[in-house]
Amino acid sequence: MRLFLHELRNQQRLFWRSRESAFFTFLLPIGFLVLLGSVYGDRTIDGVRGASYLLAGMLGYGIVSTAFAGLAINLVIRRESGVLKRVRGTPLPAAAYLAAAIASTLVVIAIQTVVQILIGRYLIDASLPAAPGAFAVALLLGAAAFAALGLAMTAAVRSGEGSSAVLTAVYLPMTFISGSFFSVDTMPGFLQAIADVLPLTYLLRFIRSAFIDGGGLGSSLTPIAVLAVWGAVGVVAALRTFRWEPRAA
Repeated sequence: MRLFLHELRNQQRLFWRSRESAFFTFLLPIGFLVLLGSVYGDRTIDGVRGASYLLAGMLGYGIVSTAFAGLAINLVIRRESGVLKRVRGTPLPAAAYLAAAIASTLVVIAIQTVVQILIGRYLIDASLPAAPGAFAVALLLGAAAFAALGLAMTAAVRSGEGSSAVLTAVYLPMTFISGSFFSVDTMPGFLQAIADVLPLTYLLRFIRSAFIDGGGLGSSLTPIAVLAVWGAVGVVAALRTFRWEPRAA
């Protein structure tokens, strides 16, 4: 536990010292919330006030940006620069290192969520979570599922230089197709069909059900099941493909 906590503090320092990480994974979703909420906040989206709808969407966007893209990019860069290989030669267990990296991601998501809710409530007049317990479960399950998928995704990225481009090409279209910025119902049928298999679609449904509708866990069994399956797929894939040594090794 002592080694884990020490590494968690180290992971937090590394994150906040990186301007790129702090901007693209922490500040960008907040910036989108302020921008879009200022423009569309007073409108109605799917029968819901735009500010609340967009806040829920940006919370999901933040989870994907941080737990999926941010985590995968950092691990690929560390792998290709030899950091992960050197970690294996230290007294720190490999499992503790990965657990600290994931826990640091959860800390960032928690801070980001609080900031977004405060901005949403006091700047664009969005609502507060109607079902706080279910909302917390949605955030935790979503973060865990996308962190597992992020670990699995590292095997598909060959270089640290290309990690940002590859991960952005995966997660950014997903945020649009899944409905982070607008209603899925307004999209063409073929995009709606794609949205129906994406994990972010179900995370957003779970978040919006708890945040806006006040739905409990019983009303979100399908999103919970789909996210659990995607998370399990990520765990299995990560266990089979995650590498500690550079791909060129």
